[in-house]
Amino acid sequence: MAANSFLSIFLPKDRVFYGLFENVSDRVLEMSKMLKQLVNEPDFGKRSTIIARIEDLEHENDELTHKIFTELGRNFITPFDREDIHYLASSLDDIADYIYACAKKINFYRVDPMDEGLHRFADLIEQSCTQVKNAVYELRNMKNLRLITEAMVRINSIENQADDLFDMSIERLFNEEPDAKEVIKFREIYQVMENATDKCEDAANVIESIIIKYA
Repeated sequence: MAANSFLSIFLPKDRVFYGLFENVSDRVLEMSKMLKQLVNEPDFGKRSTIIARIEDLEHENDELTHKIFTELGRNFITPFDREDIHYLASSLDDIADYIYACAKKINFYRVDPMDEGLHRFADLIEQSCTQVKNAVYELRNMKNLRLITEAMVRINSIENQADDLFDMSIERLFNEEPDAKEVIKFREIYQVMENATDKCEDAANVIESIIIKYA
């Protein structure tokens, strides 16, 4: 009995990190879906409700990220490198931060939410967050490397699409938008949205590093 109690100190508690990462990825994906709703909602009053929900999810993710770091300090044995756990937690938190930043800027600048560029960026962010979630859920057993690899490839492709979309959107702005203030507003929002896809790719790179080491 004493031996079992002693061993339990060194064993991960129910592989707690997997559950925490899955919870974070769930919320990140939900935030991306809420962002997509935001850019399709012309009513400013309803948009405020959506943004408040995005903010709540961002705060929930902050708490989960803090729990991951706390568990990292408590557990002697972890499912993969401590550095990778830290990097993955940080990269997922960055995705949430940038999605929230997108929502805040859209609200702050009071731009037209029906803009084509905003719609296309929001769609790419949701697609990328979906693939991040798929990859995170496969980390628990790493039995289906094909699914993880496919997710990595798709995230990279989406990030490339976002780069191209940014260039095309800026070109369209300069060609079609006569108001310099609107150009500045949209350019800043586009940049933050493109950065959100970059952060998804950062998370994918960490996951790729993990499966190379442990799969």
